[in-house]
Amino acid sequence: MTQQQLRRQLLDARASVSNAARDYAALQVGEHLLQLPELQQPCQIGSYFSVKAELPTHAINQRLMAQAHQLSLPILHPFRAGHLLFMQLNQTTQWTHNRFGIPEPELDVRHVTPLNQLNVLLVPLVGFDALGNRMGMGGGFYDRTLSAWRQGKINVLPIGLAMDCQYVDTLPVQPWDVPLSMVITPSKVWDFRG
Repeated sequence: MTQQQLRRQLLDARASVSNAARDYAALQVGEHLLQLPELQQPCQIGSYFSVKAELPTHAINQRLMAQAHQLSLPILHPFRAGHLLFMQLNQTTQWTHNRFGIPEPELDVRHVTPLNQLNVLLVPLVGFDALGNRMGMGGGFYDRTLSAWRQGKINVLPIGLAMDCQYVDTLPVQPWDVPLSMVITPSKVWDFRG
């Protein structure tokens, strides 16, 4: 099976989950996330705005902010093609849609959160495997975003959020792919830190 066929298969599996089951999965994932030792004190968290059949993040993001975590969401970097920039959310955050139709905070230099200030980065995914390898949509945005972490230049905990149906035993891996430290599904916290 080619990488594109596997991505299609995983996207179809994700899309076949009912909205009610997806919301319940998000509730369970949120419970696991909030119990992590790393989140017992308020910290800087990069999250994302879920779209299509991704595990819903709206309620998770609301709970994180309710527990005094500072939340930042990605926007497409205005100057570095293929990169993400994180904007801290607050009561005055204005929203727009990027070229992919994904809602994102409007660019405001006063609210940029440098990647090296994030403690945790929640990452969307299409699929993951037993070694923490991640398959995304193929754009490479998160691999580029996490390359500084992989090189040891920043200290952030990248955590994938997924439903159980997004697991496969082995994913094809490219040299630029960045594996995750953890993946949280409704049934399990996968910790790949060794």
